[in-house]
Amino acid sequence: SGESGAGKTESTKLLLQHIMNLCKGNSQLEQQILQVNPLLEAFGNAQTVMNDNSSRFGKYIQLRFQKNTVQGAKLSEYLLEKSRVVQQDAGERNFHIFYYMFAGLSSEEKEMYGLLDPSLYRYISGRFGTHDVAQHWKHKYEEVCNALDMVGFQEQEQVDMQSILSGVLSLGNVTFEPEESNGSVKVSEASQEWLKAAAVNVNVLSQLVCCVPYSSWSPSVSCCFPLCADARDSIAKVAYGRVFGWIVCKINELLAENVDPEVELREIGILDIFGFENFAVNRFEQFCINLANEQLQHFFNHHIFQLEQAAYKEEELPWETITFNNNEAVLNLLLAKPLGLLSLLDEQSAFPQATDKTFVDKLNSSFKGNLHFQPGRGHVLGFSIIHYAGKVQYTARGFLERNRDTLPANVRGLFINSITPLLSSLKSCRGVGKQFSLRGIAHWTLAVLWLSGLLIFLCPHQHSLMMLMERMYSANPHFVRCIKPNSQKKPGVVDSQVVLQQLRYNGLLETIRIRRDGFSWRPSFEEFAER
Repeated sequence: SGESGAGKTESTKLLLQHIMNLCKGNSQLEQQILQVNPLLEAFGNAQTVMNDNSSRFGKYIQLRFQKNTVQGAKLSEYLLEKSRVVQQDAGERNFHIFYYMFAGLSSEEKEMYGLLDPSLYRYISGRFGTHDVAQHWKHKYEEVCNALDMVGFQEQEQVDMQSILSGVLSLGNVTFEPEESNGSVKVSEASQEWLKAAAVNVNVLSQLVCCVPYSSWSPSVSCCFPLCADARDSIAKVAYGRVFGWIVCKINELLAENVDPEVELREIGILDIFGFENFAVNRFEQFCINLANEQLQHFFNHHIFQLEQAAYKEEELPWETITFNNNEAVLNLLLAKPLGLLSLLDEQSAFPQATDKTFVDKLNSSFKGNLHFQPGRGHVLGFSIIHYAGKVQYTARGFLERNRDTLPANVRGLFINSITPLLSSLKSCRGVGKQFSLRGIAHWTLAVLWLSGLLIFLCPHQHSLMMLMERMYSANPHFVRCIKPNSQKKPGVVDSQVVLQQLRYNGLLETIRIRRDGFSWRPSFEEFAER
């Protein structure tokens, strides 16, 4: 765990290499486990203002052992930030793979996929890079192609994948205009070519993005423009999410253990999930990410402070209680039923007439006087949460729409009837690599069994996320705390104030104290008696 850019993903790779070196087992499997990283990073990572290679998804890697030898592995991915496909803030980029394609594909291949100059595409904000950066991306594209071959993607599957990614970019350039004859909305004449580049069946796709059902709160043509744009963006996000899930699926087929099912395997699991974020503009995605980090901090506190000191008390050892920054009050604010922030968000999302403003008004009235909540100042539609890692101001615009995260039925039908096998398969292969909306992270926190007795609430739709947290609580956890040395993304520079701030809010100063004053060696009674 750690802030965005603190080195979690790099530490995970080093840890994997270290474990593989200790095992000295199936060398081919070990190399395959290490070589899938370029693929995951190309499709799941992106540049943010805090980190040039930021993981925009969470991954849980399970290494399965028999007699101290790795026999197989499984990757579970959670909460891919699909909204990044259609929108990035200033100083940020889309997922790496789009830039790698432009740098690595030949002119003939670009023509085959219908790719033009990268500056023309809205989904990558018209930004590309310098010559040196493009050369680096070209090298990365070659790594991705090698990884795709190694994982077992057939040539036609790779063509399909890149066709989908190219189509996603073209779809982002589709715009709309009023239909004068009947007052409806149609694809603009200026973007007809983009529509053709994005779709196999232009008529079907054109109807889907334009024929958005009217509702009581969108009676006018002017209101239909954003609805059409939402439908367009929904298709792009689902298509990209499907590609990512497909990649995870193929990786798991490659790494699956080939042993007798009756044989009991031991396991080491590594959780690498996005770090705490505080940008100039913080949206629903940052709220969800920071909420997950609140949960991880609570999990850390529970094991390091509560269980540790309870053991000393049970053994009747002389012990002066060490206090720590308990974040249960923040989690109560966010998760309590029925008046926590998430409950109010779900309540507002269920009302068609509700808006982001009515949601903020509800928060301001419900949490007046709460020490961990602050209303937005002036005309800003937003609010602030005092997290364990500090105050974060969130803009509320888009909260309801992203929390609903609905896919129109006609858009769903488009995927079912697609002639591309990848898109027509709505269920992930063999039940792995399931796609979860970012809203899911909110329900993940609700699905967690809080051992402190604060709350027990299970969300059936996020069962696998609940299972992940249950597994963490039932296992023997080790915590790797990654500390960010500076905020300028520079190597070899240590900003002592930046480091100290992280040591404080992570509870590491208190952790050092409890480790120093506590008991480091804990033999079982049997071990003690035997000695």
